[in-house]
This record gives sequence, C-alpha cells and structure tokens, in this order.
Amino acid sequence: MNVENGGGTGHGPGTGQASGALPVALLRRISANRPAPAAGECCEMCGEPIPDAHQHVVDLESHAMMCTCRPCYLLFTDAGAHMRYRSVPDRYLSFPDFDLGPGQWDELEIPVGLAFFFRSSKLGRTVAFYPGPAGATESELPLAAWDAVLACNPALGLAAPDTEALLIRGPGPGRAAADCHLVPVDACYELVGRLRRLWRGFDGGQEARDELTAFFERIGRRSVPAPAESGSAASGSPDPGSPASGNGASRSTGGFR
Repeated sequence: MNVENGGGTGHGPGTGQASGALPVALLRRISANRPAPAAGECCEMCGEPIPDAHQHVVDLESHAMMCTCRPCYLLFTDAGAHMRYRSVPDRYLSFPDFDLGPGQWDELEIPVGLAFFFRSSKLGRTVAFYPGPAGATESELPLAAWDAVLACNPALGLAAPDTEALLIRGPGPGRAAADCHLVPVDACYELVGRLRRLWRGFDGGQEARDELTAFFERIGRRSVPAPAESGSAASGSPDPGSPASGNGASRSTGGFR
C-alpha cells in the first residue's frame, strides 16, 4: 500500500489521505525532530547516558551487574535495606599475612590457579567462580576446605555479601605463596572478561597470564592492608558480612599456575 499516494479505502475528500491518519509530511517532521540516541552506555535503571567509567549495582537474585548513573547507584547503598539491588562499593584491601599452602589450594578443588569467592545472600553460602574460555564458571565449594581457609584467615570475614569478593591467586611457578585481595565484585567479572578474550589453549596462554599479572599489579597499588581486627565487621566497612561455606566438589586440573 502506498500511503503517501492515498492507497486503501476511506479517503478524505480531495486530500489523498486515509481518514483519521496524520499527514505524511507531519509524520516526517516528527521523525526528523526526534533527538538522536545518546552515544555510549546508558544507565540500565533510568536510561540516562553514563561515562565509560561508571558504577554498578548488583541484582541479589541473579547476581547480574547493572551499569548505573550516580543518582541510581546512591539509591541502593544502604546495606541494611531489604531491597533486590545493592550498590557495589569501591574498596580494595590486601591481606599481607594471608595463609594458604599448596595443599589447601588443591583441597578447594578449583580447576585453575585463580578464583574469586563471595557470599550469596540468596543462597546463604559462599560461591566460587574461576575464569576460563567460556567466562566465569562456578565451582562448587567443598565445605570443610573453605572452613579451613577461614579458620587460618579470620580477616576474610570483612568481605560484604554479594558486592565484595575475595580474589585469590594460588601458589605457582615463581610464586611460593598464594595472595588474596578483597575487591569489588564487578572488578572480578571485568578481569574474567579480559581473560576470556585472551584465552588460548588449555591453560590460558601467555597473553592471559600477562594480563593477570598486570591486573594484580593494579589492584596491589589500589589496596590498603586489611584492618588488624578480624571478624564480620570492621571500622569503615561499607557492608559488613561474613563469608560462609558451600558444599560439593569440582575436579582439579591446572592453569594460571
């Protein structure tokens, strides 16, 4: 049907337009006057444009990250509020006295030499994810093994549920001891995304290992030592919480050692 030439039925007298229809010229002007869509990313809550460097809110039900503008981010900063969303804080802590031997890392049954751990409020336990060619993969965490890590490192209880993660790199060649940082959970997903793009072969390849080294150097510069006091709450903690334990098992293989 050629609307511009008045195709169809119900023509108005001498107009060449369908009865009740807007003139084509008017429709064209409306279309032409619409503002161009904003370039770049937009807030996933209100639709406002946001810069490349922006903050995130986590969906407590699905653990999905949402890109947000500053005003929307501030709506969900109250850790005690019973809401579906929670703002991800920007806190980086190091644990200089972190104690995890090669035997303990193997007992965690993580298939590669890197994983991040956070407490899921929905599940009521700690969950563990490790990087790979398919992105972040969940590993069922053995209950007794994780309890043993917490017993040796009570300061790990400072991590806030859902929004802060414990990023642990196990012992490997040229690195006799494991290291651990408390980081925003979105930083872990960012790292996994970068490794996924670079991943080659079974163990990730040299480019992925170089990216991992550079990432730990960056968070090392941003981190401050964890407070001396241990437990589930600390002065200045944006969302007190205590990592709990999971259950199950996953097969240990290798990679990022």
